[in-house]
Amino acid sequence: MSQIHIKQGRIIDPANKINCVGNVYIAGGKVLSVTDQPADFTPDTVIDAQGQIVCPGFIDLSTRLREPGQSRKATFKSETIAAASAGVTTLCLQPDTSPVIDTPAVAELIKELAEKAGYPQIYPIAGLTRKLEGTELSSMLSLKQAGCIAVSNAHQSVKNLLILRRAMEYAASHDLLVMIRPNDYWLGNNGCAHEGAVATRYGLPGIPEEAETIALAQCLELVNLTGCRVHFGQLSCKRSVIKIYQAKKYGLKVSADVAIHQLHLTENDIIPFDSSYHVLPPFRTEVDMKYLRQGLASGTLNSICSDHQPHDIDAKLGAFPETEPGISSLETLLPLMLKLVAQRAITLEQGIASLSENPARVLHLKRGALTVGYAADVCVFDPDLEWQVNAGNWNSQGINTPFWGQTLKGRVTHTVQAGNVIYSLLC
Repeated sequence: MSQIHIKQGRIIDPANKINCVGNVYIAGGKVLSVTDQPADFTPDTVIDAQGQIVCPGFIDLSTRLREPGQSRKATFKSETIAAASAGVTTLCLQPDTSPVIDTPAVAELIKELAEKAGYPQIYPIAGLTRKLEGTELSSMLSLKQAGCIAVSNAHQSVKNLLILRRAMEYAASHDLLVMIRPNDYWLGNNGCAHEGAVATRYGLPGIPEEAETIALAQCLELVNLTGCRVHFGQLSCKRSVIKIYQAKKYGLKVSADVAIHQLHLTENDIIPFDSSYHVLPPFRTEVDMKYLRQGLASGTLNSICSDHQPHDIDAKLGAFPETEPGISSLETLLPLMLKLVAQRAITLEQGIASLSENPARVLHLKRGALTVGYAADVCVFDPDLEWQVNAGNWNSQGINTPFWGQTLKGRVTHTVQAGNVIYSLLC
């Protein structure tokens, strides 16, 4: 592996409380030194980061790459290029692939696809139940041994709470993280928008916030019962933030994230019948967005994720309720985080921590920091560089984003993964 000198950038490493202009030295795929030049160091590659930010590579807790099973929507190759261009060096892959990640063989296939794409740091999340059907537990221990970093039922509800209890007990016995996107299947009622004024105005089937908060409350009771370590993903409303705050206050082993688009858009931003705004959970109210931002600033919500879901054109054609939910969101992750900083919702250090140090802690990974001896995962970005979201600047195969055509500020110039430069804006 080459030796890399990242020169004279503003280093922001929240895990090590570093915020200064300096240098980062990389050798053997690991961080060799920060600020102090090692003796006899001769770089093979020099990255001039003057006027730019140098920080740990980002860790995304929830992505879908559409392989295996839906390569018409996207591929590992296309989406890992998108990830690299966004400064993301580690991806967590949700289990709702085809076939579902519920056997060691499928987990091995995921690793093979990642290696073939030249982006080995993809961690599969195993199915909590077989085929995500919520009736039979998956073989969690063998899936953990095959490299799965957590277990989840993705967007599928586990309707039987006894099965969910047994799954949490099983996971707790093997210190395996359970990831849950809380949603009560029956209350959700196949809706596609927040149950409120906008849904009523346009005749869209609504999803009440109680579909999330009731499912969350049930899970928190089971966390208390089982002692399981649980991460709640893609929360969307005020009362969920309050419940997570209370759970942490009383010592439950829980963490939570929010999808980046939920921090910027509400039901009032929905353009009628534009399926780019069809997401699950749905965009909710201004008050909900305000509380999500406050929850992130206070540390109640640990992390930001992209919740990246690329789709082909056909999936987003048709009446709003008939289209498939989800946003292609990897490449807007950084500029939208920087927009939160510009709006003073969070500090830059908090924003970077929510994309690096904090998700690493959730996953128990020795990543997300520029600690000497850690794998050299580094993002270098220009916070002032403006770019337009268009076909000339876009790498994901999915163009389903409500930010298409908009001009955003903040762009990655270099991404280093385990000591390898996997993206350079100039190349």
